[in-house]
Amino acid sequence: MKKTALILAACLVVFIGYWVMKPREAIGVHLTRVERGSVEATVANTRAGTIKACQRSRLSMPMGGQVAELRVDEGDVVGPGDILIRLWNEDQAARLEEAGARLREMQAASSESCDTAALDARELKRQQGLAAKKLISEDRLDAAQTQASVSRAACRRSKAAIATAKAAVKLHKALYEKTLLRAPFAGVVAEINGEVGEYITPSPPGVATPPAVDLIGSGCLYVSAPIDEVDAAAIRLGNPARVTLDAFRGQVFQGTVSRIAPYVREYEKQARTVDVDVTIANASDNISLLAGYSADIEIILEKHSDVLRLATEAVVEGNRVLRFNPATDQLEQVDFTPGISNWTYTEVESGLAEDDMILLSLDTEGAEAGARVRPLEAGPDGQ
Repeated sequence: MKKTALILAACLVVFIGYWVMKPREAIGVHLTRVERGSVEATVANTRAGTIKACQRSRLSMPMGGQVAELRVDEGDVVGPGDILIRLWNEDQAARLEEAGARLREMQAASSESCDTAALDARELKRQQGLAAKKLISEDRLDAAQTQASVSRAACRRSKAAIATAKAAVKLHKALYEKTLLRAPFAGVVAEINGEVGEYITPSPPGVATPPAVDLIGSGCLYVSAPIDEVDAAAIRLGNPARVTLDAFRGQVFQGTVSRIAPYVREYEKQARTVDVDVTIANASDNISLLAGYSADIEIILEKHSDVLRLATEAVVEGNRVLRFNPATDQLEQVDFTPGISNWTYTEVESGLAEDDMILLSLDTEGAEAGARVRPLEAGPDGQ
């Protein structure tokens, strides 16, 4: 029995030794290469932003009145100065016409009185010549001087009356214009509140009422999006940015930071953001970007070209990577000094060399420092 037990024990020791010394099968892993290229330091919005028009006015009538004419429909494109709404204004039109007629009357009277003044001035000069030759009496010369003086005064008075008439015309024209709602800029009519025959009342101070016309400017769009307060501190006016929209998947629009809000918003506890505006620069004519679209922005803070870089997802916490050693088919842990980074690439300042192969599939079971591995075929992204 003892002999049998010894034999079994010896076999067990041999089996365990064989198992321990048996070469382990290499683990299949995906690797990425350290290469040269560009790396950008970027920040992005925390919640979806919104496309807005650089110009948007919710227009209201400056005075109350009955709508006599709607010149536009929702969706119409208008130019600056186009009439959108006209209130009933026949009384104002009549007053303006009357003021214009009075001005023309004053101008005619002024022309007549000033012509008379010119004639009397010539007559005075003729009488003065005769008086110098002692051919007329002093009384006749004095009468001519008086007539010329009265005519000059009448001419000046008529010119003053013209100025008064012009001011009256200007006043009535301003009152007439208050019955017209004009587009202050080129744009698209987004909304109209009112119908022909309805009475429009201006908004009282401090009381919000729907606008008569909501006009959205065309030709200039920007994205307003919230950025985390920590990231916003590094943003500067003029930083380049990329804009993406759910409505145009796969397309990237270039933009520039045009505004950084001078205050922090607090929507909820521990969620403090700064609104940043990015003006879109390259929207083509065949793409209709509409105000109200949701959009995301990626702001480029810094860019380094032709530097060593590796995939950011290959970096282990503490700025370490697992580098593949082709001589031993093993992974070795290496510390490196990173530069700027983003979600895609991290700059390598020192510690790694070009063409080093780095473990990309960090979640592979058993893939750790000292493990034997075998590189798997590169995926669709070339890694």
